[in-house]
Amino acid sequence: MAITDWPLAERPREKLLALGAPALSDAELLAIFLRVGVAGKTAVDLARDLLQRFGSLTGIFAASQAELSQVHGMGLSKCVQLQAIFEMTRRALKEKMQAQDVLSSPQQVRDFLCLKLAQLPYEVFTVLFLDAQNKLISADELFRGSLMQTSVYPREVVKRALDHHAASVILAHNHPSGLAQQSQADELITQQLKQALALVDVRVLDHFIVAGNTTFSFAERGLL
Repeated sequence: MAITDWPLAERPREKLLALGAPALSDAELLAIFLRVGVAGKTAVDLARDLLQRFGSLTGIFAASQAELSQVHGMGLSKCVQLQAIFEMTRRALKEKMQAQDVLSSPQQVRDFLCLKLAQLPYEVFTVLFLDAQNKLISADELFRGSLMQTSVYPREVVKRALDHHAASVILAHNHPSGLAQQSQADELITQQLKQALALVDVRVLDHFIVAGNTTFSFAERGLL
């Protein structure tokens, strides 16, 4: 049955207009973007196929064009539009973090880091540099490694902090293995960075590990 044959209250677009976007499921929101499905499947069915294949909206946004194209109904135009929406979402979150105290909305920081790091197949170490009002100055990818390890050099982090005139930082890296849990190496580099940055009066506010849509906070676990 085509979506146009559904009761008005159940059609994604009409439901959004009546109840607002938060009332829609991930599949319904994605269906509005897709607009049309394929033979034998509505846009909602196609959206569900994408969510099942890639696990989440974040997984869909982070998928490559080649991966998306393997799903019947996902042509070049839709793939490009998805990538554009993903980048706009990430930039919008970054703008919010630049305009307000990031500590006032820790979930916003988590969302930004998940969008930036969650689906990468390799390990990346990123640092958020903050000013004296805890507003974001810059989010820099400083080190990139293999699936197993990343070499992080405190000297380079300190240099970048001084270049940005940062008052504090939030450290972050991803675990492509999917386990959001700290290792002894993670704890060691956190303490090394904390000590090195303290020499130039830059505070380490937190260190996040990102694994899929899950985050681990050193500060929340009392590890700072």
